[in-house]
Amino acid sequence: MVDAQLANLSNQLMLGTVLLYVVAMLGYAADLAFGHRRAAADPAVLAEPAQDKVLAGVGGPEPAPARPGPVSTEDEDEDGPVRRQIDWARFAVLLNVLGWGMHLAMLLTRGLAAGRWPWGNMYEFVTAITFAVVTAYLVLLARQQVRFLGAFVMLFVVIALGVATIWLYTDAGPLVPALKSYWIAIHVTAAITATGAFTVAGISTILYLATSRRTPAVEGGRLPPAESLDRLAHRVTMFAFPIWTFAIIAGAIWADQAWGRYWGWDPKEIWSFVTWVVYACYLHARATAGWRGRKAAVVSLIAYGCLIFNFFGVNYMFSGLHSYA
Repeated sequence: MVDAQLANLSNQLMLGTVLLYVVAMLGYAADLAFGHRRAAADPAVLAEPAQDKVLAGVGGPEPAPARPGPVSTEDEDEDGPVRRQIDWARFAVLLNVLGWGMHLAMLLTRGLAAGRWPWGNMYEFVTAITFAVVTAYLVLLARQQVRFLGAFVMLFVVIALGVATIWLYTDAGPLVPALKSYWIAIHVTAAITATGAFTVAGISTILYLATSRRTPAVEGGRLPPAESLDRLAHRVTMFAFPIWTFAIIAGAIWADQAWGRYWGWDPKEIWSFVTWVVYACYLHARATAGWRGRKAAVVSLIAYGCLIFNFFGVNYMFSGLHSYA
C-alpha cells in the first residue's frame, strides 16, 4: 500500500532539491569566473613573506590573529573602501550540502511511501545515481581541493534530474516480481555507487581533454593543470572499479536465485560486462603500458559511454529480463 502523502512529499522535495542544485551550480560557476579576483583582493589568502614568520616570544613581533574567512570581504585602499567581494565558493558549497540533504530526504520519503528500496524503476534509478554523484563529489571536496568540479557536477545532476522528473517520472508503487529480493539492497546499491563515482571520473576526464592543449590559470577558482585532472580521474576510477566488479558478481548470484542461472547473455548482463572490460583495459594500460594523457582519457570515455548505454540504451532499445523501462 502506497502512502500518498509521503509520495507527494517526496515529489515536493525533488523540486526543492533541483532548485538548490541550480543555485549551487550558479555559485560554483561564479567562483570559477570571479574566485581568482576575490583571492587577489583578499590579503588573508595571500602567502605571508618568509621573513615575517618569526616565533613569538623570541624577539619577534606577536603574530596577527588569523582572520576567519567571511562570506564576503571589504578591503580598503588609499582612496577608501572597495566593493565587497562575495565568497561564491562557500555560498555554493553550503547550498550544495543543503541540496544533498534534501535529496537524501527525497529518496527516504519515496522508499517509505512505497515500502521498499527506492530504486525500482528508471525514475528512481536516476535520482539515486545523481545522489551518488553528488555524494562522491562532496567526499572528494572534503579530502582535497576539487571545488572546480562543482559547476560541472551540478550541471550533470540538474540535467539528469530534469530528465527524470519530466520524462521518466513513475508514481510510487510495488516492485516488479524479479526485483522482490534483498539483493536489490546489495547489487543495485553497488551499481549505483560505482556509477556515481564513474560519473565524477568522467567529468574530470572531459575537463582534462578540454584543457590538455593549453595551460590554464590555477589561481583562485580556475581549473587546475591538465595533469591533475588526469590523476584525479584515474584515482576515482580505481575506487569505482572494484565496486562495479562486486555489483556484477552480486547480480550473477541474484540471477541464479531469480532465474536459475548465473549468466544468460541478457543484454544488461552483456553490457555490464563490456563496461567492466573497457574500464579494466583503461586501468591495465595505465598500470603496465604507462598510458597517460589523451590516449588513456579516450579509453576512459569509451568505458563511460558503455556505462551510460548500459543504463539507458539497453533499457529502451533491447528487450530482456533486466529491461524495466
